[in-house]
Amino acid sequence: MNIFRLLGDLSHLLAIVILLLKIWKSRSCAGISGKSQFLFALVYTTRYLDLLTNYVSLYNSFMKVVFIAASYGTLYLMYVKFRATYDRNHDTFRVELLLIPVAALALLFNHEFSVMEVLWAFSIYLEAVAILPQLFMVSKTGEAESITSHYLFALGSYRALYILNWIYRYYGESFQDWIAVVAGIVQTILYCDFFYLYITKVLKGKKLQLPA
Repeated sequence: MNIFRLLGDLSHLLAIVILLLKIWKSRSCAGISGKSQFLFALVYTTRYLDLLTNYVSLYNSFMKVVFIAASYGTLYLMYVKFRATYDRNHDTFRVELLLIPVAALALLFNHEFSVMEVLWAFSIYLEAVAILPQLFMVSKTGEAESITSHYLFALGSYRALYILNWIYRYYGESFQDWIAVVAGIVQTILYCDFFYLYITKVLKGKKLQLPA
């Protein structure tokens, strides 16, 4: 554990809290991509299958449980409790265009050709692109609520901070994991335009608007 990883985890947790509070307080999931949330639930499920078999620390186990529970809780709110507010007409990204290439990458590039390692690699690759349906939805509608923008910024910051964590571990511990590093860089790049707009508009009190 180091400061960059801790801040990354806290940023990730903050993103989830912002999302859940947004849905619960507004009693609406308008502007949120159910497809992205489904992909994130799939990410956490396939990554944390070792929850009951590989104990690392109480902190590690707690965070795994929180991410899994929050992801399925979000899906419940979107597809069951507040399903009438879910904007299916704009959430039209074809997730199979992500799942098929990601599955192929996981089979080809992994640390070990075993079920657990392939699923772990699958989760890393999928997380890198899981936000695309949400970004596509924001682009399609042309704007995003401030609270949705805060959620996206916190989520993007989490992975950017993890890149600093990997740099720190490389120089401090001689540790490297190129699968996670490359996927993390790709994921951060996907957020770059959004980061710029967030800093120049949302933080100045303006509504985030993207070209359709």
